Amino acid sequence: MTAIPLVIIGPTASGKSSLALAIAEQVGAEIVSADAMAVYRGMDIGTAKPTASERERVRHHLVDVAEPADDYTVSLFKEQVDTALVDIASRSRSAVLVGGTGLYVRAIVDDLTMPGQFPDVAAELERNLDTEALWRQLDELDPVASAKMERTNRRRIVRALEVCIGSGQPFSSFGPGLETYPSVPFVQVGLDIDRETMDHRINDRYDAQVAAGFLDEAREVKAGPIGRTASQALGYRELMAHLDGELELDDALEEAKARTRRFARRQQRWFRRDPRITWFCHDHDELVSLVVDHWKSVGSEAKELRDSAS
Repeated sequence: MTAIPLVIIGPTASGKSSLALAIAEQVGAEIVSADAMAVYRGMDIGTAKPTASERERVRHHLVDVAEPADDYTVSLFKEQVDTALVDIASRSRSAVLVGGTGLYVRAIVDDLTMPGQFPDVAAELERNLDTEALWRQLDELDPVASAKMERTNRRRIVRALEVCIGSGQPFSSFGPGLETYPSVPFVQVGLDIDRETMDHRINDRYDAQVAAGFLDEAREVKAGPIGRTASQALGYRELMAHLDGELELDDALEEAKARTRRFARRQQRWFRRDPRITWFCHDHDELVSLVVDHWKSVGSEAKELRDSAS
């Protein structure tokens, strides 16, 4: 099998993990997770993390590498994935990257330079509870960045302001590569799924997760130290609000489903901008064979690109 990594992307609940597992088993590859929340130990059900059985069948990387209290960063993720890819290649194995966290995927595929951390600045910003005011501040300092963020996305707004203030440079200046799509030594495929089907799958998955003990898991995570990133995880935030008495359980679940559906639409818009991704129907009967054949045929060209750049 080609040593060029395969990248499988798509919105949440599109079947990425199942496809990655099937392909990895067929070709003897290892899986590298590109999910921003699968890194956290103890957050298993709500992140739809690979099960212990699946991880026994195929070796997974970047799963359970941080505690919920950790403020896990894109920079650290990139560093750890780069190490994992070198390790996998050193054992003459192929890698399958899978995930729906767009910036995490681009950081690896395009070898992005990530801005540094400025914890004192971040702590000061966090003391301001007015997210709208923070967005207006960002809009003054970096209108390019603010135009790409929802005014309610506090985590991203605080991070962008942290970089603007801490580095003295616009947050948007660190990501010019996000607007360009050069050739890269990766084969990227995406799972195409219509919105109605995606919405049904998201709703059904939440129902199954709750039946599997998601509420108890959220209670356990909440009982320990938890950082700002993990606390905003889809589903966990809403269930923790229920545990705090702020929402009825049914209302919390409906809010979680709605937020996840909105997130999935943003994922689709993000990935659709990248012309290097080849799209496949998520429920095609021969999906595994189609993607493996594509990986083989395109991989040789990508390998030449990688070798010429090294």
